Amino acid sequence: MSTAGTNRWDTLDFGPPGSDLEQTEPPVTVDYRSGGAVAVITLNRPRADNAITTEMGALLTEVVETIAVRPAVRVVVLTGAGDRAFSVGSDLRQRKNMTKEDWLRQRQDFDRTLYTVRQLRKPIFAAVNGIAYGGGSELAQSTDFIIAAENATFGQPEAMLGLAAGGGSPALLPRLLPPGKALQMLMTGDPITADEAHRLGMVNEIHPSSGLMDAAMRIAEKIASNSPTAVQAVKRAVRLGEGQPIEQAIAIMMDSHWRSAIHPDRIEGIGAFNDDREPTFADPDY
Repeated sequence: MSTAGTNRWDTLDFGPPGSDLEQTEPPVTVDYRSGGAVAVITLNRPRADNAITTEMGALLTEVVETIAVRPAVRVVVLTGAGDRAFSVGSDLRQRKNMTKEDWLRQRQDFDRTLYTVRQLRKPIFAAVNGIAYGGGSELAQSTDFIIAAENATFGQPEAMLGLAAGGGSPALLPRLLPPGKALQMLMTGDPITADEAHRLGMVNEIHPSSGLMDAAMRIAEKIASNSPTAVQAVKRAVRLGEGQPIEQAIAIMMDSHWRSAIHPDRIEGIGAFNDDREPTFADPDY
């Protein structure tokens, strides 16, 4: 049997996590900031490049579901621990000895995680610090928008591993990038840099690694200072209107607009403008 190595994986800049890694902290943490209005969710396995295990995916689902029913939380920031990786996706060492049933069960669990993120009514965005590959990239794509550190890279290497990407990227990536570029990434497995992702519109902003979370908090606090009812209504209008004929999309938008027009936040916001003061918006009453 040949023991020769390969340079096939060199462009990916990561390998399987070590088998002796000890995890003494929860693999997902949540920190409530700005008086509880901002929830920062952190993928917390930095020594494993924040690779996602079955248990970690289940905990992430639980965290997002908890935030979903906490009205005081107005915006969510999703990031990774450390400065090397946001997440390299599924933990391939855990998958090494899985049976077909184990694999399908994990896939079902991960589908629920990504669906929960995509369906969150509150605004949620990713602050991508370093590598975002496979399911990690798809997790970022499942949020409302992405900001990134200068060292961030995005890749879908599933085809290199014998898989068709299954965490959303074949549907999401062509909406974030030119379709041809999305297909090239999905077919070759080659990653793109933060600069290229920004140039092509996948990433909104790029920041030095040391300033990424400060930038994320500035954005989050700005969103949190606005009417949460209006912000959630706008998100709903955009998401439901995507891909619809223009008049259908406008009808969806107008439904949200008219609801906001009779909401107390409209009275408070216009009153604050005329009084030259900061508005005080109540938590959404949904």
